Amino acid sequence: MIDIYTDGAASGNPGPGGYGVILRSGAHYKELSGGFRMTTNNRMELLAVIVGLQAIKSPGQQVTVYSDSKYVVDSVEKKWVFGWLKTSFKGKKNKDLWLRFLEVYKQHQVRFIWIKGHNSHPENERCDQLAVAASKNSAALAIDSGFEAERGKPTLL
Repeated sequence: MIDIYTDGAASGNPGPGGYGVILRSGAHYKELSGGFRMTTNNRMELLAVIVGLQAIKSPGQQVTVYSDSKYVVDSVEKKWVFGWLKTSFKGKKNKDLWLRFLEVYKQHQVRFIWIKGHNSHPENERCDQLAVAASKNSAALAIDSGFEAERGKPTLL
């Protein structure tokens, strides 16, 4: 059993953003984070889940994802994302990330648990710290090309 805790942040929404992830399995513990120069909170919430699932080394794992994002949790648990897939995500944002999510999601047995954000949940608070710190690391902010393409803005490499 693997537990993944996630959080995303964006200052300005859109604005500089980041994600934070904690993976825990038995005695194993790992933290991951990354930041982007221009993105949204929802993209970072979803990317945190993707990064967490991608970090799992062997397929077929039982995974519980803890997230404070109703956007992410409801989209999966209420099966909305599977309907969006059937319509090629017509009128939906973040298609690029949802497609990445679906690829890694099908490799494991994943369930989601929504937790209230900023409610003294230790792992959620730590993920928030990781996400915010990553979003403020201006020297290392990457380009969220999916977001910028969706907005019709050219990306500068």
